[in-house]
Amino acid sequence: MEPSLSTIGVVGAGQMGHGIAQVAAMSGFSVLLNDRDEQALSKAEDAIESSLEKLVQKERIDAELRDDALGRLSTTTDLKKFADADLVVEAIVENEAIKLDLFSRLDEIVKPEGILASNTSSISITRLAAATSRPEQFIGMHFMNPVPIMKLVEIIEGVATSEQTTETIEAATEKMGKTPVFSSDSPGFLVNRILMPMINEAIFAYHEGIGSIEDIDKAMKLGTNQPMGPLTLADFIGLDTCLSILEVLHDNIGDPKYRPCPLLRNYVDAGWLGRKAGRGFYDYD
Repeated sequence: MEPSLSTIGVVGAGQMGHGIAQVAAMSGFSVLLNDRDEQALSKAEDAIESSLEKLVQKERIDAELRDDALGRLSTTTDLKKFADADLVVEAIVENEAIKLDLFSRLDEIVKPEGILASNTSSISITRLAAATSRPEQFIGMHFMNPVPIMKLVEIIEGVATSEQTTETIEAATEKMGKTPVFSSDSPGFLVNRILMPMINEAIFAYHEGIGSIEDIDKAMKLGTNQPMGPLTLADFIGLDTCLSILEVLHDNIGDPKYRPCPLLRNYVDAGWLGRKAGRGFYDYD
């Protein structure tokens, strides 16, 4: 019987982090959301309250569940408050060096039996675990965006991840109402190993003048029954995140098919990062 979790910490109050915090709090966990930026935490709290209120208005949850979830959620800028957390999920920028530094610090703070998890979309779980003294209690827990809506969580074991850790995280994933799938510790895991080459090829198709942005998206929506086109999806994910994942795939696998389109690099260099920046392939202003 795998041990149960009661307290979950989440590092990073961005879209993914506050989505994970919301879902965990709605599922009965006590949640502590961390970010070094007080303003980011304030925005995250507002976003969670707004999301829960919309669920009440749509009669998907009742007001009591909303209030209980908000009551189970707290925020902090101090990582040391994670000392007694059963699980800490990292949801910060997709940069290996920054993640390694964070996990090294968390390893010294979180109680010895606590589990550390990364929401990374592409980086090696084994390498991240090596920054800690508890690789057997380290695992990948990759949520999909937007977290409150998307049902999937990829669970990725590092080479040292224990069976008990995997069972505990699988149970926690299901308690959150999510469906787990299991991937080996390979660059991009399952979803992004398949998704990012499609997005990259759509960018190449636009870059080479094969079709307009609108026609590429329309063709893939209507031709393959996807809910949104690949360029719309890239804007939603964040073009900087797409570029980071493609770089991980290209650098670690070495196959030129993962080479990021030069236009993607240009957009990221220009600060056109997609919906969150107000401009990507589409103009959101």
